[in-house]
Amino acid sequence: MSNVSIGSDIDVFPLALGGNTFGWTSDESTSFQVLDAYLAAGGNFLDTADGYSAWVPGNSGGESETIIGAWLKARGTRDQVVIGTKVSQHPQFRGLAAANIAAAADASLGRLGTDRIDLYWAHYDDANTPLEETAGAFDALVKSGKVRTIGVSNYTGDRIREWFTIARREGFTLPVAVQPHYNLVERAGYERDIAPVAAAEHLAVVPYYALASGFLTGKYRSADDLGASPRGHGAGKYLNDAGLAVVKVLADIAHARGSEPSTVALSWLRGRPDVVAPIASARTVEQLPALVASAAFELTAEERAALDEVSGS
Repeated sequence: MSNVSIGSDIDVFPLALGGNTFGWTSDESTSFQVLDAYLAAGGNFLDTADGYSAWVPGNSGGESETIIGAWLKARGTRDQVVIGTKVSQHPQFRGLAAANIAAAADASLGRLGTDRIDLYWAHYDDANTPLEETAGAFDALVKSGKVRTIGVSNYTGDRIREWFTIARREGFTLPVAVQPHYNLVERAGYERDIAPVAAAEHLAVVPYYALASGFLTGKYRSADDLGASPRGHGAGKYLNDAGLAVVKVLADIAHARGSEPSTVALSWLRGRPDVVAPIASARTVEQLPALVASAAFELTAEERAALDEVSGS
């Protein structure tokens, strides 16, 4: 499979490896194994955030970046990977005020042990900070060389348009990517609100929760399946007739093709307009092959139509 472009000069593998499990459900040793296996499979696009994983008891935020930084140092792989990280959710660096963005970026660079962030995301919109201030702070990071490109995550279509209006008026760096919640069982919000501006502004779309908290792997078919899984609660919201119908079609296609439902689900997402690389996380090395396989797995027109129909298009 060939890499895809974000902006004018960043080429990425068409599956981003989510770093949210690092320092949470994957310890450092396991995280290193996952990172090694992803790189060996041709992957190069790492997605993390300064807030990962502050929600875990005993963590303070930045654990994922710290593990990635330790791996980069141990393996000498910095120039082989594209690093995307985010700002606004670290407990010490909340929001998107200019001074906070500058300080948070420096903290992320320190944890990652690098001199530049390839793709820096505004993680969540900050209604308490003027968008002009936020856009200007991101622009300053690009002009300083600390950040190569910028993106927005969890913004409405209108707010993304507003960012572009401000940036063009002020001569600020334009975003090149958007990171929305988008998958086979979460379509309407993105396709109605975000997709039009992504198309109009030629934004690379990098969807998170690409497997709906594990639901689209097919392993959750009833409430009993949720068990004590740390991600089970998120998958539980899809345990209804509509969600299970999607899983059935995924499972049927996967069985016919000798593949896995997660591979099929990610391939469907990768084939949507403007999507360059869905994000998926692997808690263990054993979970990785089905994810990586999606980068080269091509659905037939009939298979894609069946998934479009069952998922509501």
